[in-house]
Amino acid sequence: MTPDSKRFLHPETIRRIGRLELRARHIVEGLLSGMHRSPYFGQSVEFLQHRQYAPGDDLRHVDWKVWAKQDRLYVKQFEEDTNMRCTLMVDVSASMQYGSGPLNKYEYAATVATSLAYLLLKQHDSVGCIAFDETIRARTPQRSRQTHLKTIVRALDASDPQNKTDTGAILREIVEVSPRRGLMVLISDLLGDVESVLRGLRLLRQRGHDVLVIHIMDDDELDFPFEGPTRFEGMELPEHMTCNPRALRDGYLEALETFLTTLRRGCARDAVDYALVRTSDPLDAALAAFLCRRVASARMH
Repeated sequence: MTPDSKRFLHPETIRRIGRLELRARHIVEGLLSGMHRSPYFGQSVEFLQHRQYAPGDDLRHVDWKVWAKQDRLYVKQFEEDTNMRCTLMVDVSASMQYGSGPLNKYEYAATVATSLAYLLLKQHDSVGCIAFDETIRARTPQRSRQTHLKTIVRALDASDPQNKTDTGAILREIVEVSPRRGLMVLISDLLGDVESVLRGLRLLRQRGHDVLVIHIMDDDELDFPFEGPTRFEGMELPEHMTCNPRALRDGYLEALETFLTTLRRGCARDAVDYALVRTSDPLDAALAAFLCRRVASARMH
């Protein structure tokens, strides 16, 4: 028995894994009972060529732009991937440990990732997972078997947040090891160099990946509700500061709005799907809203 297997078989580890997997199953099964199973993420297809229309062809595949120019009916042919390839990229840096509610940012992110993996595996899609901080801490290959969910959960459970992060550098590294196009889902608080993160996301898009960003933040970070003398401690740096938070509130909220605006505009510019999620948001509602946006976006395109 290896040291890793001993850790995974530790009673408390088994309980944590069980809770995370059960929470994900509960969330997704609730969604499935109220929504159609597909297309949550859209089918992975690539345009192959045109051919002349023949009676009985699906009119949805007619290229009406070609008809308008040539007055002839042609249909688009697609090369379909039976399995969509998805990589879940989960931030496990020290800042993700922060939490003012039942789940901290890391626990919330891990549950979102596990829920998405469960949903994709039910659709027989291939899912892999990367847990990262300033380096890649854990990596699972893309698999479509239902049993692969436990592998993903274990990878996340084995990656307790503790180090600094460098999301931009990690994204650039992932670009180099992900030659086949697919769905890339980044789940992070995105704290750090915003321009570096956006450059990494842009590289993923330039390589043909469909990119989703689920931005996880705590209510305290978004609302800054602190009153009275407070000691603020850095989670990824040794600095700390004791002060009256009311003197900082306006400046903090202004800087936060600049940070969020830069992220939103950068993602919109590069056609990256972005969603800001609070850790106080019910997980099922947050996931349902996110998936509904994906369906609406797919229909528009």
